[in-house]
Amino acid sequence: MILASDSVIEPIAVRHIGSYHQALDLVARERRYLTFLEAPPLEDTRKFVLDMIENRHPQFVAVKDGGVIGWCDIRRHSRPAHAHRGTLGMGIIPAHRGQGLGLRLMETTLKQAREYDIIRVELSVHADNTRAIRLYEKAGFVSEGVSRDAVHIDGRYLDVVNMALIFSRT
Repeated sequence: MILASDSVIEPIAVRHIGSYHQALDLVARERRYLTFLEAPPLEDTRKFVLDMIENRHPQFVAVKDGGVIGWCDIRRHSRPAHAHRGTLGMGIIPAHRGQGLGLRLMETTLKQAREYDIIRVELSVHADNTRAIRLYEKAGFVSEGVSRDAVHIDGRYLDVVNMALIFSRT
């Protein structure tokens, strides 16, 4: 358990599912940061979290006053030739952004990914999300290219920056 100001960062657990779903929905409905425009149904979210726990995919939540205020997860690729890779997803609810919580969540999740022998972590971020891009760069991610017009939300096409972090294999 890691303290982040007045919140706690801990591995996701069954007790977090409802609150995680609410946080995911809140961030998704901003229609700016995620490709979800709303959270999947609660039962689908439950299946996702249970699969993450069962298959040892790193997933951490930031909890304050019993509610999830942020998350970071890395889902390992399923095919054996790609199992050294994982895809990072994360979000922080609006009231808790800009306080260093995202970096703490990401560092915790990346540490566990490395312990689980994930060598390469990938992510995609909307090109206009400069704050997130700076955060990812601070954590060691580098840009590997841009997918033009990759996202279409509310009549706007957005470019996506593809980034990766590769851990030393020594």
